[in-house]
Amino acid sequence: MRNSSPVLRSGLTVAAAALPLALAAIPAAAGPGISVSTTGSTVSVTTSACTQINGSWGTASLLTSSQGSFAQGRQVTLSGTSTSQSAAWSSVSAGTYTVIVICSDGTTAGTQSVVVSPTPSPTRSPSPSASPSRGVMGGTGGTATDYGTVTLVAGGALVGTGLLGTAWYLRRRNKPYRF
Repeated sequence: MRNSSPVLRSGLTVAAAALPLALAAIPAAAGPGISVSTTGSTVSVTTSACTQINGSWGTASLLTSSQGSFAQGRQVTLSGTSTSQSAAWSSVSAGTYTVIVICSDGTTAGTQSVVVSPTPSPTRSPSPSASPSRGVMGGTGGTATDYGTVTLVAGGALVGTGLLGTAWYLRRRNKPYRF
């Protein structure tokens, strides 16, 4: 006679004890067509599992760890097209959340946990003092103000007229036969 039944029973007992451990080691699946992402303090979900009924794609809910039902979370209506629907929550504080998407026909598109990291606080660094926008205001004075074209042409004409008048005066003064 063979005593195989105690070995068979102990093998089944070990398998039954190992099954929950194996299932706990597998990360939770997001469900068919649900994708959750975070950017800073914004959590967004995208799905393609819902169909539009009476103008509505469905609703997504963001639950904290202390909330147990879909109705307790922050609910947002899905928007999108027949190929992709999405929802987003802004100003979400740091922590672990659960996102649940329920389509307009009452089916659950998926459930997924997400961790929102705390946003780093900005550090104050010493700011340099304000510097002049046009550099040092030195020189002959022309660098301090930006004159227009008309002003520069008029000034050039005055200087030219002055040079011509000076040349005419000096030329006449050197002649010995003047009245």
